[in-house]
Amino acid sequence: MFLLQSARVLQTEMFTRLPDRFRRTGVRSPWADANRGGQPTDSFLEGPVFDAAGNLYVTDIPFGRIFRIDPQGQWELIAEWDGEPNGMKFLDAHELIITDYRNGLMSCDIRSGVVKPFLDRRNSERFKGVNDLIFDSRGNLYFTDQGQTGLHDPTGRLYRLRSDGRLEVLLSNVPSPNGVALSPDERVLYLGVTRGNQVWRVPLLEDGSVSKVSAFFTSYGPSGPDGLAVDAAGRVIVANPGLGLVWVLNHRAEPEIVLRSCAGSSLTNVAFGGHNRTTLYCTESVTGSLLYAVLDVAGLPIHVPGVDRRE
Repeated sequence: MFLLQSARVLQTEMFTRLPDRFRRTGVRSPWADANRGGQPTDSFLEGPVFDAAGNLYVTDIPFGRIFRIDPQGQWELIAEWDGEPNGMKFLDAHELIITDYRNGLMSCDIRSGVVKPFLDRRNSERFKGVNDLIFDSRGNLYFTDQGQTGLHDPTGRLYRLRSDGRLEVLLSNVPSPNGVALSPDERVLYLGVTRGNQVWRVPLLEDGSVSKVSAFFTSYGPSGPDGLAVDAAGRVIVANPGLGLVWVLNHRAEPEIVLRSCAGSSLTNVAFGGHNRTTLYCTESVTGSLLYAVLDVAGLPIHVPGVDRRE
């Protein structure tokens, strides 16, 4: 495939797998029936994010769980509720904001495991099914509302929840909006468009609007771009389930590095961590695994609005 010709190809390695004691073997879930064709699904990991101590948090979508994984790879269940959690980011040192497909935006206190609504509706209307999120340096929250949209129904939305509580629809014509990431200067938002098999480039204008949205990168295969990240050089990192690849794209959307999964093809999301934030961790959702690879550039710091630091 032409996208791989000039790229350096690296193999990921196994960091840790969901222990058997946490796997819901033989248990059906409405989420798996709808999104995995009823295939046996004992877990589906997503939403990786690190805390200041180097612990990695992941969601388990079909069974409404959040796990904490310490630097040695030991797992702890910290929350469980009647939801379908996907992406997560820290609001402060102890509170996660979660995109819950079933319930909207939720918050979780990682000390107590208490989960409660954060933003469950817009103008009394339920969301289609929120998916992923990111904060900017001013505390504004960008999040995607994917639902079951796709090329047959390009009505997925990109929202911005301002730090003063105003909720704005930035895009409402997206065929399956998924992962979100910001450029280093925060003038561009990158948007994973899964069913369109693309990553869109969304310019963020000074007046708060968007204009001249374009297709930055086009992939191929059965399932398009999912979770995104950006490194300190401005390269866009794209998890591509279906292919079992992670693309590291330069400013021209040319793959410089391609990571291959060492365990399954469902690489859904990514997060930088480890020493100097140069280790990229990837969720391989179907096998319940966390994979990793050491890259040549550190990940861009992730903003935590309630903490005077960057994660």
